[in-house]
Amino acid sequence: MESKYSRIVLKLSGEALAGEQGFGLNQQILDSIAMQIKEVHDLGVEIALVVGGGNIWRGISGSKQGMDRAQADYMGMLATAINALALQDALENYGVPTRVQSAIEMRQIAETYIRRRAVRHLEKGRIVIFAAGTGNPYFSTDTTAALRAAEIEADVILKATKVDGVYDSDPTLNPNAVKIDMLGYKDILNQELGVMDSTAATLCKDNHIPIIVFNVHEEGNIMKAILGEKIGTIVKED
Repeated sequence: MESKYSRIVLKLSGEALAGEQGFGLNQQILDSIAMQIKEVHDLGVEIALVVGGGNIWRGISGSKQGMDRAQADYMGMLATAINALALQDALENYGVPTRVQSAIEMRQIAETYIRRRAVRHLEKGRIVIFAAGTGNPYFSTDTTAALRAAEIEADVILKATKVDGVYDSDPTLNPNAVKIDMLGYKDILNQELGVMDSTAATLCKDNHIPIIVFNVHEEGNIMKAILGEKIGTIVKED
C-alpha cells in the first residue's frame, strides 16, 4: 500500500473521543483510533494530531451561561490538553512514539509548541499531538488545525467526526439530508455548512490545503483517506 500523502494533520473532535456517552473519554474508542493511526504511521506517513476538548468543556457554551468568554476559552484549552495526554497514552500503548506540544506552557506534561521542533519530531517518525489550541481565546481547534497544517506544510487535513461527511442540512434532524461529496472553500464560507469556521476555511483556502471530512468511528476510514479512496467529503480548490 502506498499513501497519497506524506505529511498530514488529523483533526479529532473531543466529541469523537466520548462516543455514545457524549461526555468524557471512552477507552475503547481511544484504543480504536490509536490502532488506526498506528496502521497509517507504519506506512511511513508523518502525522500531527490536533484534538478538541468539547467532550469535557466548550468555551462558547460557558460564555453563553454568562462566563467571561476568554476565561471560558482558556478552560477549553485545558480540556484539549487532557485529551492530548489520553491520546498519547493510547498511542504509546501500541508502541508509537509521540510528543505532545502545547500552545500554553505546561513544562511538566508537554513541550511548548515550537514549529521547527515539531517538524523535526515528524521527520524522526514521531507523532506530534498539538494541545491547547492556538493558545489564544476566540479561536477554534479547527483554526488550530488549519494554522498548524500551514506551518508544518502538511499535504492535507483529515477532519475526523461522528458523521460520514458534509450534508446540506443536519442529518440528525432531517432524514432527507443529502450528503455532499465535494465542496470548494467558498461553499463553506458562503453556505454556512458547519464544516469549520470561516477563519479555518480561509486559512486552508489561502494555503491550498485540502480537507477530508469523514466518520472516524468506521474502522479503517483513516487508512482509506490516506490511500486516496473515495470517502466522506473532500473540500479543495474552488
